[in-house]
Amino acid sequence: MYMSADVGEIIWLSLQVTTTSVLIGMLIGIPLGAFLGLSTFPGKQIVIAIVYTCMGLPPVLVGVLVYLLLSRYGPLGFLDLLFSPEAMIIAQVVLVTPILTGLSMAAVHAKESSYWETAKSLGASRLQLMLTIIREAKGGIWAGVATAYGRAISEVGAVMLVGGNIEHHTRVMTTAIILETRTGNFAAGLQLGLVLMAISFAFNSFLLVGVLNQMKKGRRHTT
Repeated sequence: MYMSADVGEIIWLSLQVTTTSVLIGMLIGIPLGAFLGLSTFPGKQIVIAIVYTCMGLPPVLVGVLVYLLLSRYGPLGFLDLLFSPEAMIIAQVVLVTPILTGLSMAAVHAKESSYWETAKSLGASRLQLMLTIIREAKGGIWAGVATAYGRAISEVGAVMLVGGNIEHHTRVMTTAIILETRTGNFAAGLQLGLVLMAISFAFNSFLLVGVLNQMKKGRRHTT
C-alpha cells in the first residue's frame, strides 16, 4: 500500500497534468469554438463534423499517435519528451481541445440568434456583438470546461502509453489505480478512486456555482 507521501505525489502530479492540459485546451478550444459559432465560411460544415468526430476520439488511439510523434524516430523525437509529464499533457490536450471547441461552439451558437439582432439594433460594432454573445454564453462554456476536466483527470489509456506509469515521475491516480488493482491491492486502488471522485466532485461543484450565478445574471438582464 502506498505511503501518504507517495499518494500526495501522485495526486499532485495528476492535478498538474490535468489542469495544465485543460488550460492549454481552453486557450485553443474556446476561441476556436467561438469563431465557429459566430462565423460563416465555405467548408464550415466539414470543419464542424471533424470537431464533433474528434470529441469522441478513443484515448488509446490518441496515445498511440502521440507516442509515434514523440518516439525516438518520430518527427518530434529530438525533444525527448516520451515518458514524461509533458508527453501526458500533450496527449490530454489532444483529447480535451475538441471537447472545449465543440461545446463552446454550441453554447455561442445557441446565444447568437437571441442576442445578435438586439445588440445590432443598439448600434454595437461587430466586435462588441461577438464579445456580448461570448459573455452571455459563459454558462455553456464553463459546462464545457467541466466536461473537459472530467475527461482529462479520469484518462488512463493515453497517459499510460505516453507516460509509462513510472514511479515518482509519471504515475498519476488513474494509472496507480490500475497498478494497485492488478497487484491485488484493492484497498489502495479504492482509496485512490475515492480521492479521484472527490476531486472531480469539488471541481465540478465549483464550476456549477459559476454556471448558476451566470444563469441568474442572465435572467436579470432579460427581465
